[in-house]
Amino acid sequence: MGGRHRVTAFSLLTFVLLLWLFSGRSCGQPVRKCAGNKLCQSPRPPVVLVPGDLGNQLEAKLDKPSVVHYICYKKTDTFFTLWLNLEQLVPVAIDCWMDNIRLIYNRTTHTTSSPPGVNITVPGFGQTYSVEYLDPSKRSVGMYFFNIAQALVDWGYTRGDDVRGAPYDWRKAPNENKEYFLALQQMIEEMATNAGRPVVLIAHSMGNMYMLYFLNQQPQAWKDKYIKAFIALGAPWAGVAKTLRVITSGDNNGIPVIRPLKIRSQQRTAVSTSWLLPYSHTWPKDKVLIQTPTTNYTVMDYQRLYFDLDFKDGWLMRQDTESLLFDLTPPGVAVHCLYGSGIPTSEAFQYTSKFPDVDPTVVMGDGDGTVNLLSATQCKRWVGRQKQPVTLQELPGNEHVNMLLNVSTVAYIKKVLF
Repeated sequence: MGGRHRVTAFSLLTFVLLLWLFSGRSCGQPVRKCAGNKLCQSPRPPVVLVPGDLGNQLEAKLDKPSVVHYICYKKTDTFFTLWLNLEQLVPVAIDCWMDNIRLIYNRTTHTTSSPPGVNITVPGFGQTYSVEYLDPSKRSVGMYFFNIAQALVDWGYTRGDDVRGAPYDWRKAPNENKEYFLALQQMIEEMATNAGRPVVLIAHSMGNMYMLYFLNQQPQAWKDKYIKAFIALGAPWAGVAKTLRVITSGDNNGIPVIRPLKIRSQQRTAVSTSWLLPYSHTWPKDKVLIQTPTTNYTVMDYQRLYFDLDFKDGWLMRQDTESLLFDLTPPGVAVHCLYGSGIPTSEAFQYTSKFPDVDPTVVMGDGDGTVNLLSATQCKRWVGRQKQPVTLQELPGNEHVNMLLNVSTVAYIKKVLF
């Protein structure tokens, strides 16, 4: 996820374990001109990179009435990196981070907001830096879209010109990101006009869900004019089982200095976590996803699960978002669906009598380590349901985030572009 990743919440530190930073610089260049000072068609289709859950930087500025610990900053004069900043993800300091990045759900408006005095922004819309590296320092961990962006540059693209990033607040579902979609539409139209040809969308993990929602909102004439193709990398079309563990007992991805139960409260506040629970349109209705000594929970038992967890806001979040993509309406553009397989992937969880405040025994299945194979292949249902081609490409042995670094992925993207 595109990449709470949690896919989402995919666990907070997936990227910390998987990725190593490299360096790179962005540059810009003017639109090409032909004879008579007229715009001419670019030899390359413009590209928009869309990240998944946890897949772009977030910044915060504080002016809080109170803090949870005396070491926490109460007020800052400027914006600082909230995600990803490893210095904030250590014992004690993580309390400050959790209090700043959490969301507060309003049961009346069915919307979320940051805590009082916390102003969070998404840096780098229209640029690539905030999706290439999650850690702005580029010195330790956090490389994300860098390999793909650099490959594009090597093929003649220019960062910030004909390849741009479309970061967003991945804590929220599409119903709370309307301004983002307006900005995305305007950017796509501008890029297509400047290049003289339609745009290719490259999304990862939850970013694919965002793009499917976006494309479903556009008239077909607009899509025919502005979108050449949609390359979907590691898409959780039917949700992922991993999110069930996140809302139940938390998930620290095996990092011993962070207790899953400690970060559970923050992970639950992200609406996108509940949005990405497995969906009944795909998962067997009798498959036990969470098992306890007294109760079995399937995709038909979410209300009971949320109530048993004493997390009723989560049930409201699920109701708010479940219908956004429930029908999996075809996007109406050419789709290239790339997915990993052959990696042990969580598909069910068994708890002791200490449920939910205990780590579960994990039942593994097939997938890319985050997205279950059953979910990743649901784009096949669009074959024959839209006139545009739908191509599925399995990538055996490709892990969810490492897919972005794989030479096979880069080679496939090049084939689509040229």
